[in-house]
Amino acid sequence: MLKEAIYHRPKNNFAYAYDKETLHIVLQTKKDDVTAVTLVYGDPYHWNEGKWVTKTLKMQKTGSTNLFDYWFIAVSPEFRRMRYGFKCMDGSEICYYMERGFFDAQPSDTSQYFCFPYLNNADVFDAPAWVKDTIWYQIFPDRFANGDKRINPRRTLPWGSTAPTTTNFFGGDFKGVIDHLDYLVDLGINGIYFTPIFKAHSNHKYDTMDYMEIDPQFGDKETFRLLVEECHARGIRVMLDAVFNHSGFYFGPFQDVLRNQEKSIYKDWFHIWDFPVVTEPKPNYDAFAFVETMPKLNTENAEVKAYFLDVARYWIEEFDIDGWRLDVANEVDHAFWREFRQVVKRAKPDAYILGEIWHDSMPWLQGDQFDAVMNYPFTNGAIDYFAKNEMDAETFAHSITEVLHMYPANVNEVAFNLLDSHDTPRMLTLADGNIDKVKLLYLFQLSFIGTPCLYYGDEIGMVGGQDPGCRACMIWDDTEQNHALLNYVRALIRLRKTDPVFGNGGSFRFIYADNVSSSVIYEKYNDEKRMIFVINNSDQSITIPVVREFVGEELQEYCFENALVLKATTPVFKTDSMIQIDPYGYKVFEMKMD
Repeated sequence: MLKEAIYHRPKNNFAYAYDKETLHIVLQTKKDDVTAVTLVYGDPYHWNEGKWVTKTLKMQKTGSTNLFDYWFIAVSPEFRRMRYGFKCMDGSEICYYMERGFFDAQPSDTSQYFCFPYLNNADVFDAPAWVKDTIWYQIFPDRFANGDKRINPRRTLPWGSTAPTTTNFFGGDFKGVIDHLDYLVDLGINGIYFTPIFKAHSNHKYDTMDYMEIDPQFGDKETFRLLVEECHARGIRVMLDAVFNHSGFYFGPFQDVLRNQEKSIYKDWFHIWDFPVVTEPKPNYDAFAFVETMPKLNTENAEVKAYFLDVARYWIEEFDIDGWRLDVANEVDHAFWREFRQVVKRAKPDAYILGEIWHDSMPWLQGDQFDAVMNYPFTNGAIDYFAKNEMDAETFAHSITEVLHMYPANVNEVAFNLLDSHDTPRMLTLADGNIDKVKLLYLFQLSFIGTPCLYYGDEIGMVGGQDPGCRACMIWDDTEQNHALLNYVRALIRLRKTDPVFGNGGSFRFIYADNVSSSVIYEKYNDEKRMIFVINNSDQSITIPVVREFVGEELQEYCFENALVLKATTPVFKTDSMIQIDPYGYKVFEMKMD
């Protein structure tokens, strides 16, 4: 037994309060080393005749990567506190792993054990419950629909008349979104994520000029208020995008600094190195990625903090928005985000706070800052395996298993799972135009744990390379839309919203991954049933031996190739049965639990 690989820490993703009564405990061991793990636990104050009273629970292996196995148990201590350790077995050796080290026999001294002092309800990670059942749709406002040509910006081009660039405008606006809300309802969307709508110079609006004003090319505040009301009337939540890490070049305070230099009352709003402030040949102030037109804001400054906390409060209280997506969130200080959360949650307790972070985000996901982050590790694994074929099946299974074990389960349930966005090439382009690959991507995304987000137009087969190519105008001409793909996505969304196991109510694990055939099998399950997904991610038909999980079970097979979800009973599999899967194909089975 390789003891150096055995790891646990009584915090974060290894020990946490899942709800007000339940603790989740996770142990990491070397892959294929330990054969069984038992949790040994007890109340630290429960003694009987001078002996500490302990209980045991067998832990479940919930996944493996190329290096580690993960073991899990949910436990409900009677008095909401416990000391605990792990009994590890490998077939020939038994050891007890405690906070103070390894022991050949179970220690009697409670101070040797890990400690979860008390399950305080206030410490339970508490993201908005509605997010778990939300299917998001990302809209780049200038490119979704032009509903009011009277407010077109200067030099607006005819809709879809040319390829998108970093500087052209097509006149998308709020009225255009309102006009197509029923399309989104029919698709099954119940959440819209808008990229920035505040007054800005560019077409993407990430260079904010005024955080308290709507950009006039999209409409006015009353039109936005109507948009939110129309969304809410249809059961659609609204999330806005904000950039509090940096402002735009034409943000009033920064322009004052450029005019008045060291005499500016706003000089401490930014991270200025010296005076005079210059932008060329390179800026002498902190900026986003050295971009001189995006000066970094000093969120430690009291005036800056007050201004942006007012922004956060204003759009919730005045327009009843449902969430904030926060751009470049990892470069803003944690103290600001803690105050931001308090302000937002006071204004609307069930508002969703989503951070844009591309790496391990545990420091922001401990209940005092964000509700979720954009799940780019999920994105990278899915795209590299399904779309690009740059990742083999085993590595894909390992990467997704690692994603699931990076964070607590109640964090994963609201993770923002995207496949592409305004910052990346579109999924069909990444898949070299292969619709079957895109179908596999959607199947995986919409059956995975978390809250999925579709990028506008992907559902009808739009293409586009790296931005600005991925920001083309939405195609509204029926003859140019891929209706087969649209119906397929609609069917998956309908099943996700009606079947908790397919959706966000089932646990997830891989049960098979084969590099030769580029195939994986994963399952979603709860106490009542299991759904098994057999995926062929290759350009050849394959035949997969039936794994032991299938044997002796009567299954129902799903079909998503039209707007309805069909189920057909299949024969009972035998031990020598084989499953044949078409190129870039899949089979999904359902079985009842005993």
